[in-house]
Formats: sequence, C-alpha cells, structure tokens
Amino acid sequence: MTDTNGNSSSSNNHHHHNQQDLSLYFLELSRHGSSQGPCDMDEDEEAPTELNTINSSGGFLVVSQDKLSIKYTSVDLHGHDVGVIQANKPAPRKRLVYYFEIYVKDAGTKGHVAIGFTSKGFKMRRQPGWEPNSYGYHGDDGLLYRGPGKSETFGPTFTSGDTVGGGINYATQEFFFTKNAQVVGTVSKDLKGPLFPTLAVHSQNEEVHVNFGQKPFAFDLKEFEAQERMKQQLKIEEITLPANVSYGIVRSYLLHYGYEDTLNSFDMASRSTVPPVYIPQENGVDGQEITYALSHRKTLRQLIRNGEIDTAFNKLREWYPQIVEDNTSATCFLLHCQKFIELVRVGALEEAVKYGRIELATFFRLPSFEALVQDCVALLAYEQPQESSVGYLLQDSQREVVADTVNAMILSTNPNLKDSKNCLHSYLERLLRQLTACCLEKRSLSGDQGEAFQLQSALSGGKNC
Repeated sequence: MTDTNGNSSSSNNHHHHNQQDLSLYFLELSRHGSSQGPCDMDEDEEAPTELNTINSSGGFLVVSQDKLSIKYTSVDLHGHDVGVIQANKPAPRKRLVYYFEIYVKDAGTKGHVAIGFTSKGFKMRRQPGWEPNSYGYHGDDGLLYRGPGKSETFGPTFTSGDTVGGGINYATQEFFFTKNAQVVGTVSKDLKGPLFPTLAVHSQNEEVHVNFGQKPFAFDLKEFEAQERMKQQLKIEEITLPANVSYGIVRSYLLHYGYEDTLNSFDMASRSTVPPVYIPQENGVDGQEITYALSHRKTLRQLIRNGEIDTAFNKLREWYPQIVEDNTSATCFLLHCQKFIELVRVGALEEAVKYGRIELATFFRLPSFEALVQDCVALLAYEQPQESSVGYLLQDSQREVVADTVNAMILSTNPNLKDSKNCLHSYLERLLRQLTACCLEKRSLSGDQGEAFQLQSALSGGKNC
C-alpha cells in the first residue's frame, strides 16, 4: 500500500521504527548523567599494606609488631635457611606502575639482603631469583637473579643505609629496581599471574624496613610515571596523518552536529594551510548525509542550548512535523522534560508544576520514561536542586543531549540516508570508539594488566584512572 506521496506504508513503518530507536538511544544517554562520578574503575584493587607473617620462613627471621620490618636472627648455614617474606597482597595490576621500597637498617655480617617479586607458591626458604617464578636484586653482589638461579650483571651493590626499590612497569612489561632514588636498571617481565613484593635477609643481624607507600618514597614515582606517559605520547606522535585527513575528520564532526558558524571559521582558517580535501566515498564519509539541513540543525541547536524550548518545538512543527507528530515519542518526551527543567532553572516553580501535570503526566507510568520523569519532578523537592542527586538535569550537558537528539532525528529524515545509525555519531566519535575498543582488547590480551583506558581522561590530558 502507498500513501499520497507514493511511499509504501511498510517503508514508512520501517522509518518510524528507526526514528524511535534513535530517540530511545538518546533517552538512555540522558539518564547516564545521573550516574556520572569520578573515575574509580581500578581504585578498589587491593594493594600490599604489610608483610605476610603467616606465609614466611618464620624460623629464620623476626618480624616487627607493625609487620613492616624484619631481622635475621640465625647464623646462616646453607642456601635453604634464608629469611624470606612476601607482602600480604600481590602487586596491583590495573595501573601504570607498581612500586615499593626497602631501607637497609643493618646489612649484618655478609649483606645478603635481596628485594624482588615472587609468585604465590614460592619456596619460602630461598632467595628471590633462586627459584622458578621469581626475580631478585641482591645487595651483596649487585646481580639480578631470575629463577631458577640465573644471574646477570645488573647494578651496584647495596648495604646499610641504602634505600632500594622494586617496581613493575605494566606499560613496558618490565621489572625495574632503584637505589637511593635512582633507577638501577630494568629487566623484561615474563612472569604471569599474581606477583608478591618480596624481601629476604640471610646473614646475622641483617635488618630491613619496608615501605608500601605508607610514607613518601625516596624515589620520585610520580615523575617516573610522567616520563612513561610522555614516552607513550611521543610514540603516538611519531604516527603522522596527512593534514587533509585530520581536517576532513574535524570538519565532518562540525557538519554532523550542525556547528555551521564554527565550520565557516574553521574553513576560513584552514584555506591557507590545508590542501583541498578529497576523501573517497568508500572510506565511509558521505558529505551529502552530514550537510543535510545544516542551517535548520544549527538554528535548533542554538535554541535548545539557550533554553528556548517552545520556539524549538514550533520550528520543528513547521520544518519537520513528522518528528513531533507523536507526542508520546521519546523525542517529544525529552523536549517536554527540558521545558520543565528550564522553568525550574529560572525559578518558575508553579508554572513548572502546571506544565508537568499537563505534559509529563502522560509518561509517568511508561517504563522507558518513568525514571527521568521522577528525576525531573524531584527537582522541585530541593531548595538547591543543582547540589542534589538530580542536579545533572540543570547542567548544560543535558541541553546538549536534547540538542543531539533533535539533530539526529532531523538527519534521519534525509530521504537519501543509507543507514540510520550514521545519525547517532560523527566519524570522529566512531574513530574514538574504535580506539577505546582496541585499547581494551590490548589490555585484555595482557591479562588486564596496566591502566584502564578511559577516553574522557585521555582527551582532557589527565591521568588515566
């Protein structure tokens, strides 16, 4: 069956279904504002805090009451009477670097002090590096030992009064060791599974104190991390992109979201430095789709950003009546919610209540809409709603969600549109999603070691959490 414009009813139904899917996507996005908080994906990971007195070679050493220092009290007779002890927790893995330090209070009669990392099943009467699945930097000879018993020239010896550190650089998959705040050397980390910070003493009167971060380190760990991040950044910057490609990506973003004025300024500034842009259609960039209705999209974005929802509604009824003909659609719902929010913003609470009873009441019992309606109504319950749990609704980001919804819905009315999913995200955002997926996959392949990649943090130049 066809309508008066010659369109089949099945085609119209399919188009309407796609539009509903698009607007429901933005409805879900608007609710995410209520759950945003500081990035804490990996903050809950437990880290070592003290020495493990249960699993240690207890007969050969004495552990202090605070479980942060050890002393060798025996006379060493052979290689199986080492005083060795692990931390109470394995080194955390979901960060850029893990690090701890020891202070050699007394190197004893022979200075057989060692620092390193060992696996859970390590034989607790042997030096780290003497047994499989262990690495140790030894004070008496300055050698690095990797189990079972392979040694290599590594660094200087260390003795009484020295502060020595051991760390794992998850970005490079290396162990590193320090002496008196300077890096001694690094060695490739080929051990899998949890690794425990480990210290060992093996001659009379040797005494060592451990610092798991309960006090400042002698080594500048923050500077070390900053240098590691800089190395990663420099590697990225070695990858060059032709100017016209990066130009095309930025330009497509401005086009997609209807930033017409910025686009004109961008074009003007780029004319003298960037060659003409030619991006083949097979690369997925279709200029026709994102230039569609640019002027209308710009106008509506500005209106919504300024809180002029009534005017935006009127323009939509005039230009794109099909978008707002169903007053129970997710698009209309988000616009009605924003109108209610704007009234609360300016303190017109009585008017907001009236508007809510007329326009929002319809949505109150509908599962997809109920949560956002409740949040909107909750704004009325607070003297300072911007400080409340629903304060996210009063932020400019909420206006942007509504503006993005209307923008996507207008793009979806393009008769030449090839795929409605193209309305949701610009090409730049799709590239960033691909970047995020690749980083997560890379981290997964390394056993979830290293920092979690967080796009927001990377873009703001901040530390990944």
